[in-house]
Amino acid sequence: MSELRQARVTDHGAIVDRVHRWWGDSRTPAQARELSLLLPKLFLQFFSGTSLVLEDETGVRAFLVGFYAADNDVEAYIHFVGVDPKLRGQGTARRLYTTFFQRAAEAGRTEVRAITSPGNTGSIAFHRAMGFALEPGDRVVDGLPLHGDYDGPGHDRVCFHKRI
Repeated sequence: MSELRQARVTDHGAIVDRVHRWWGDSRTPAQARELSLLLPKLFLQFFSGTSLVLEDETGVRAFLVGFYAADNDVEAYIHFVGVDPKLRGQGTARRLYTTFFQRAAEAGRTEVRAITSPGNTGSIAFHRAMGFALEPGDRVVDGLPLHGDYDGPGHDRVCFHKRI
């Protein structure tokens, strides 16, 4: 039986391990390691209370790292989500997002933001299916509004916004 719970700092090693394993089929080991650098331990040190882990007797099966804006009382942000490939397509990511939305709303948040890379068509489709709107960017490529250099030079992103 799986349990969806608040993340803990001690989950960090398992989450980084899952990024290496779960993205290893679509990236080189070096690329998977680079992706895991988006999840330094500080995210769980400071935002474990707003992050989620789904685990069962085999360990971590999915996670969502998210937080509430420190500069306003309105926004929440979903930073990184991972789902075991064996659970994909079964509503696991939807469950993580829905739980995050519910908890954010209970905390008085009314908006959630997220980003993804323009080539991540699965993520774009998922966010749109979850009711996220595409935010206007500085240019449109292949029908997508892009925010140029959002994550540094040459790292354009698609930005999403959802009212909850």
